[in-house]
Amino acid sequence: MQSFLKEGDVRIPSGCAISAIFSKKGKVFTAERIISSIKTMHARSNGLGGGFAGYGIYPEYKDYYAFHIFYTSREAKEETEHYLDENFDIANLSKIPIRPNKNITDVPLIWRYFITPLKVKLDFTLLDEKEYIVKAVFHINTSIKGAHVFSSGKNMGSFKAVGYPEDVGSFYRLEDYEGYSWTAHGRYPTNTPGWWGGAHPFSLLDTSVVHNGEISSYDANRREIEMYGYKCTLLTDTEVIAYIIDYLVRKKGLTLKETSHVIAAPFWSTINRMNEEERDEYTYLRNTFSSLLVTGPFSIIVGFNGGLMALNDRLKLRSLVCAEKDDYFYCASEEIAIRAIESELDRVWHPRGGEAVIVTLEDRIDGN
Repeated sequence: MQSFLKEGDVRIPSGCAISAIFSKKGKVFTAERIISSIKTMHARSNGLGGGFAGYGIYPEYKDYYAFHIFYTSREAKEETEHYLDENFDIANLSKIPIRPNKNITDVPLIWRYFITPLKVKLDFTLLDEKEYIVKAVFHINTSIKGAHVFSSGKNMGSFKAVGYPEDVGSFYRLEDYEGYSWTAHGRYPTNTPGWWGGAHPFSLLDTSVVHNGEISSYDANRREIEMYGYKCTLLTDTEVIAYIIDYLVRKKGLTLKETSHVIAAPFWSTINRMNEEERDEYTYLRNTFSSLLVTGPFSIIVGFNGGLMALNDRLKLRSLVCAEKDDYFYCASEEIAIRAIESELDRVWHPRGGEAVIVTLEDRIDGN
């Protein structure tokens, strides 16, 4: 009799799939191509999480923060909407359109709100607008039982669920959305549970992260980042990466390249061989943000308004390939995921460990 292995009986050391498509000229296109790309890596996930992030998808409400929220009860929805109504101007609210899928089960209530802070409330707090939004996200996620904000940026949105990514894309009817940038993830959790909030992408404000790998430094990273007001509640190591990036870029003013030098900092032996200017920079970053060094095998794709960043751990223990065709940039866990949607490529390369590839609208690609 054939026996079947259960989760935990077998380990897939390079599991999870990530993929991204970006138009450097800002041309919008539907999510159908990114769904086709991630689908080719079906075997790298196990149905315990899939998701997408799209940028430029809400032009009508581009000046509003788009809150995507899961609810497990109507009471949670009522309490959250009361909180939002007291603190924000709500331009529009509605259910996020879905298409029933037999492979997507235990579906929560999924709602979308286009909001902006009430000026009198914002002025009273003495916070800047983005910090006001972040505090609202963490208030809802930690204080309202059964509510979870899983996307909170402007003119972008994350869509995720427990399921294979191609089913998640169909479930959310992503063919109806157009954006200039899309990222995707197929999950194979190895040490954290599979649940709706734990699926990728992980988003805060305009930043979204999809990740393949394991963060062995999670506890140290979590303890450090929670000192600055972040709350890690999603039962997965990837969450901390999104918060580290937000902290370094938004709060500390680092560039994305400098942020990559913190997250995937070289070994001291490598730093010591650099020229004086580089050595001084890397030494400062390593000493100042030592607890935010992310160790363990990983490849990540970071989405933000106007660009993407792809990054491996410093030893390149997870696969990551990049490519270009005309004004489009692609990256994925496997080259086949790119060639499945663009067979004729102008250039293909594999970034070195710890070397960020950063691409922005109407700009050149850095890090190669």
